[in-house]
Order: sequence, then C-alpha cells, then structure tokens
Amino acid sequence: MSMSDPLGDMLTRIRNAQHARLTSCVAPASNLRANVLDVLKREGFIRGFAREEVRPGIAQLRIELKYNDGQPVIKEISRVSRPGRRVYSKIKELPRVYNGLGVSILSTPRGVMSDVEARAANVGGEVLCRVF
Repeated sequence: MSMSDPLGDMLTRIRNAQHARLTSCVAPASNLRANVLDVLKREGFIRGFAREEVRPGIAQLRIELKYNDGQPVIKEISRVSRPGRRVYSKIKELPRVYNGLGVSILSTPRGVMSDVEARAANVGGEVLCRVF
C-alpha cells in the first residue's frame, strides 16, 4: 500500500524515535527524503544518515539521531506543506522559525535547502517542514 505523505511519515518516525530515546531510526529511501536529511545534517539536527540496500531495488535510510545531555536536539519537527494543502512562499514573505533558532526546509528550483541558504540564494519555493 502506498503512503499519501512519505516525507511526513519520515518526520513522524524521527519524532517517535527521539521520544523513545533511540539512537537511530529507519525510513524507506527516496531522493527527497535524502535531501531533507542532508539539510538536517548540515544544520546540526542529526548526526548523519546512511542508505542501506534491503534487497535489490529496495533501499532504506538509517538516521542517526543527535542528543545533547540526554535531551533530543530536535525539540519540534512538523510538516508544513501537506498533500492536501501545499504551502509556497516567496523569500521575502518566509517567516523566521523561533526568531532564527530553528530552520524551515524548502524545496526550491535549485534543490532542497534551509531558509538561511534560500535567503542567501534569493529563491523561494515550497515550505516542506519546520525544525526547532
């Protein structure tokens, strides 16, 4: 059975794994998910991720979660643009997440990037999720 929101599923897996204090979690692989995880790694919210082959043609992403003094680094992770309601933003209208302490992840014509990188490149796009 196919999922209606694969990215939302991955974010929920990360949220649940951090709530259970797990060191890592697993999600089915896709290019969009890998790009979002790459942004999370660059911004310091996760330790890293690796692509693992389950069987030929089927891969999964192992996500290494990050903790600071036993507390999860990701305090809040939420989906903004959903399949039922897409949210697009011009770069001038993109709000800051917790006054710059968090990040928004955008899908732009130049690829998936954080709000800071999008402001530097002066490009808007679909707001995928917010992380704090």
